[in-house]
Amino acid sequence: MMKTDLTTKIGKLEFRNPVTVASGTFGTKDEYSCFLDYEKLGAIITKTITVKPRAGNSMPRICETAGGMLNAIGLQNKGLDDFLENKIPFFSKIKTPLIVNIAGETTQDFKTLTQALDRQKKVVRALELNLSCPNVEAGGAGHMKKRERILEVIKVVRDHTDLALFAKLSPELGDVLEIARDVIKAGVSGLSLINTLKGMAIDIERRRPQLANVTGGLSGPAIKPVALRYVYEIKKELDVPVIASGGITTYRDALEFLMAGADLLAVGTANFINPQATIHILQGIQDYCKKHGIKQLDEIRGISCLAKNN
Repeated sequence: MMKTDLTTKIGKLEFRNPVTVASGTFGTKDEYSCFLDYEKLGAIITKTITVKPRAGNSMPRICETAGGMLNAIGLQNKGLDDFLENKIPFFSKIKTPLIVNIAGETTQDFKTLTQALDRQKKVVRALELNLSCPNVEAGGAGHMKKRERILEVIKVVRDHTDLALFAKLSPELGDVLEIARDVIKAGVSGLSLINTLKGMAIDIERRRPQLANVTGGLSGPAIKPVALRYVYEIKKELDVPVIASGGITTYRDALEFLMAGADLLAVGTANFINPQATIHILQGIQDYCKKHGIKQLDEIRGISCLAKNN
């Protein structure tokens, strides 16, 4: 019985399949282990890590909206020391490649995080730089809107590690294609497209915003067409690996992103709806490939970038 080879390679990295999870949607360590075997995933992307612990934004900070959800968590996490002490030992026992998402309020923060994680190369295979979180007003997000700041961070991180680096970008930063060209020149290995879009919702009974933070990041199916567009445009114009995210809920969504050229597929909001979403998507991709006689994913990856519409 034919089984499609789902192996995905990015530089020196090799993933058993292209399915991973979007940062912040898969717990912080082993919360999803009772629902699925982590070693069936192509990679695991951690919730954002900062140097110092962060309490995050005030409640309420999540609400459902048409076709998705808004979140204003505010990068809540226990900080770098806790990650090294309590998370790294857990992930060291798993063969699935670990990609650590990092964020900082200063360039020094990024340097500190990079230096610490570079010493964990037996476990950490790549870094994802959170350069566009819309839920943090102070530090990172506000300053990151300045192109010079983004490039400065990437240069500092690159100067202190040879790990693969993925810059996580959002249309909130401006012209994504233009920014992509700049960050690639600055030294990143690939891009993560896209981060959430800034939005809000109002409770008409209380007559006030539903989120204490007023605005939050919109994710889920509502942003899929936007994410797909950017992945397609980037892959059509630039020769760079892409981790795609934004509304990947079913295997059909996943296939669309693969055909747009995505290298890895980061499932996010769908994990909240169905903790086994990644496994269902993975099986769906395999079934589709079997049905259509596809032996390797590269037979369809990026195929839409080559097609000409009639």
